[in-house]
Amino acid sequence: MKFKKLVRNNSAVAGVLEAILLIALVAIVLSMIQLYYVPIIMEQKEADHMDQVSNQFSQLKSVIEIQAMMGTMDTGEPITYTPMSSPVTLGSKELPYFVSARSYGQIDLTDSNDAGDYEINIQPAPSEYPTGIPLTSIKYRATNFYYPKDEVGGTIEPWQEYVLEGGGIILKQSNGEIMRVQPGISVENNSGSGSIKIKYFIPVFNGVPGKKIWGGFGMYEDCYIHTNYSEHYTHSDSTSYIHIDTQYAEAWYDSFVNESNGILWEHIENGYLDVNLIESSTPNRVEITPEPGYTLNIELTIAELNVQVGPGYAVRRES
Repeated sequence: MKFKKLVRNNSAVAGVLEAILLIALVAIVLSMIQLYYVPIIMEQKEADHMDQVSNQFSQLKSVIEIQAMMGTMDTGEPITYTPMSSPVTLGSKELPYFVSARSYGQIDLTDSNDAGDYEINIQPAPSEYPTGIPLTSIKYRATNFYYPKDEVGGTIEPWQEYVLEGGGIILKQSNGEIMRVQPGISVENNSGSGSIKIKYFIPVFNGVPGKKIWGGFGMYEDCYIHTNYSEHYTHSDSTSYIHIDTQYAEAWYDSFVNESNGILWEHIENGYLDVNLIESSTPNRVEITPEPGYTLNIELTIAELNVQVGPGYAVRRES
């Protein structure tokens, strides 16, 4: 009888163990990247995207002001009514090869027909707006997954809004709101004669049915906001108050009374004007009144612009 000799191949066993250990090491590294580094990278991507939207809203504000300025010059040139397009990037893209989420963005237009109780009231009122000047707005809302990390009521709500309202740009998120770019308001101090004059450029948006909302995903999907000048009105008079009825009353109030850069802070500090935030009204209100012994004069330029959100171009509305 012949006996076969069995030889143990230790090198083969070692090769299998090395492969298993290598796979385990790769899995650990990928898990660390997924759990630790991907959220950090995505948070930065969403933060960069929101900075981009902030710049795009500033450009949109500039475009609207240039169009309004050309219209108020009364040149009658056709270029005055030419539509201009301003892009807003709706979202940020997910990371390839890893589990991550792309952010979603939506743009909403609140025009003169939809403003409702959101308005600016002065007395006596302009003849063109006897019940109040509509406080119209263009709003971008980002539904993010990583940025900002604000904890409200024990939950994370990473969303932000940029709102162009009344000529100012408001940043709102779950932990508060602030006026990032001031509206077109300037103040002339004639306190020696007992008079304070507020000059205010107010854009009023008129929308097109079916072209007031647009949303989507991804950093390569831009929404174009088409705007063009329609007409304007001016109004100058003395007034007993200015009421701004808005859902962003805290941002408006801070823009007036902030000690570092408030539009009216100097005149409040010197006792010429009084500014109050009234949260008991519906909607909330910011009220500007002259102090006893002083007169508040108002000089308004109200420019109406046609606005379309999404594909297509705004069409000049005939007066």
